[in-house]
Amino acid sequence: MQNLLDELTKTLKMDNRLVIEGKLAKNKIVELALGLDKSLIRLLLKNEAIKKQFFIEVDGVQVFDKIEFQRFVSNKQFLPDCYTAFKNKIGLSNNGEYLNESREVVLDWPYKDCVLEGSQTQEDQKRNEIFWNETLAPDEIDRLLSPKALKNFRLYSKEGVTPLISHKQSPNLLLKGNNLLSMHSLKKSYANSIKLIYIDPPYNTGTNSFGYNDSFNHSAWLTFLKNRLEIAKDLLSTYGSIWINLDDVEAHYAKVLCDEVFDRGNFVANVIWQKKYAPQNDAKFFSDNHDHILVYAKNIKDFKLNLLPRSQEMNDRYHNPDNDSRGPWASDNLLVKTYAAEYDYPITNPAGKVINPPNGSCWRVSKERFEELKADNRIWFGDDGKNVPRLKRFLSEVKEGTTPLTIWPYTEVGHNQDARRELFALVDTNIFKTPKPEKLVKRIIELGSNENDYVMDFCAGSGTTAAVAMKMGRKFIVCEQMDYCETVTIERLKKVMDGEEGGISKEVNWKGGSSFIYCELAKFNQTLIDRINKADDPKSIREAAKQVMKTGIVDYRISVSDLDVDDFNKLSIEDQRKLLISILDKNALYIPFSEIEDQDYGFSKAEKELNYAFYNLRDI
Repeated sequence: MQNLLDELTKTLKMDNRLVIEGKLAKNKIVELALGLDKSLIRLLLKNEAIKKQFFIEVDGVQVFDKIEFQRFVSNKQFLPDCYTAFKNKIGLSNNGEYLNESREVVLDWPYKDCVLEGSQTQEDQKRNEIFWNETLAPDEIDRLLSPKALKNFRLYSKEGVTPLISHKQSPNLLLKGNNLLSMHSLKKSYANSIKLIYIDPPYNTGTNSFGYNDSFNHSAWLTFLKNRLEIAKDLLSTYGSIWINLDDVEAHYAKVLCDEVFDRGNFVANVIWQKKYAPQNDAKFFSDNHDHILVYAKNIKDFKLNLLPRSQEMNDRYHNPDNDSRGPWASDNLLVKTYAAEYDYPITNPAGKVINPPNGSCWRVSKERFEELKADNRIWFGDDGKNVPRLKRFLSEVKEGTTPLTIWPYTEVGHNQDARRELFALVDTNIFKTPKPEKLVKRIIELGSNENDYVMDFCAGSGTTAAVAMKMGRKFIVCEQMDYCETVTIERLKKVMDGEEGGISKEVNWKGGSSFIYCELAKFNQTLIDRINKADDPKSIREAAKQVMKTGIVDYRISVSDLDVDDFNKLSIEDQRKLLISILDKNALYIPFSEIEDQDYGFSKAEKELNYAFYNLRDI
């Protein structure tokens, strides 16, 4: 591969048209190649190695494979930038293959979550976090996703924070760590157990959220989501459903992805939520006032959507003016516009007036059925008996709830500003620009689950899902990687347990209580990645680099002897971060559960027992 790169570079430099300010111009090379420039082709044919790679002999004629040539020239290994050149030098190139040609690799985005808060669109709202991707072979993926050891077990309750003695002390769990690896670690204990999953994932609205051009940015986001949806499906019970909150940027592409992961026949609805209460006057075209919530069942045949509770306003429409022993009722139209001759007959009201259906209409019941209803006092002619007949519908006989609509106005489920006020009342933070209102999550939970069901959110953020689940008597499992888990998520849940009165508390008569278990994926290389991400000046980067080489488990492909300090220092700080992270072996981000007995990791006896209990191998 390197020989071919060198040969091609040397050959192309012979054509003055391709050299600008002493350097080869990729765009010009591609332009002439696609145009089948005769001079360029003659030049390429003179080199046997190039000829063998990019030409095919057909009946004694050399045919130029311009597509293959374009791919090769467009690859970053050809005329690489400083970062790519350094990466190639230490052995981190992709084994000489093009990404789209490799049969042995899988794109994976495992170790950085929540690049953007939901629906952020302004540059100044982007969090100072970095998202890294890597190309991993299938066997590496298997090792990466193996169950991880857990540490720092704690029990949070209204009484305070105490060491965890048994995993049975609370059904609720807050797991800190990468959400993809967390869910794979949860699989053994919770597969087919979760009734409802609600997520508010990164919306991919930032210009460079995933570090690629627009096309690959989009595919990167879909890969990021796909990896998580696949394991989420394994965790859902056969009666369960997943609700995914997105905006217009990716919602329609996510719909197609979900059709693949969950099967198109398991699509339930696309709910439209009015997230803003006022127009955005500085919008370029339309004011973006809604989000999408994609709803999929694990198995549509087993899925049952709950009804919405009847409101007092609905019940107030029922009265009992004739003191019927069956209680309050409301009258309903007895006429229909779908005409049928056998339902077209005269009715005489108690005042003696004969009433016929208007032209083109008829009664909704047959004459025989009408007489039965009349005899049962289910027909109402008005207080004085002079009105058109109407059907009495009793409150005691209507459905216990109402069928939900797919459009949810903010007057029913709140808007983003409501959510910010709810959060700020509990925690002093500006991290979350667009948290979700508790009313919105309440509606989702009441439609998709019942008391004591498990509710999950693997993009926990500020903890809205956990807070609402707690108040509604559901069990919850939430995952979060970022450090605000301690300062925001946990602090919010502590106040919920203390009986805070915000959000839906008064609506559901919440007085406090409950508990949850907190634990973390046991870090190894991830500790170094956290340090690298925080390094923002040359000194801290150099210290991080020393620590990587001293204590980190580096990628087996790395040639440590080729790590040239001078070359490294020429890179930008962002490229230095990227390079250091790429050096680390991603299979060693967290400590595998299978290695928990290794004395070097220093797990205590109590931690080991809790790990074995978590994975259902021992009971404590």
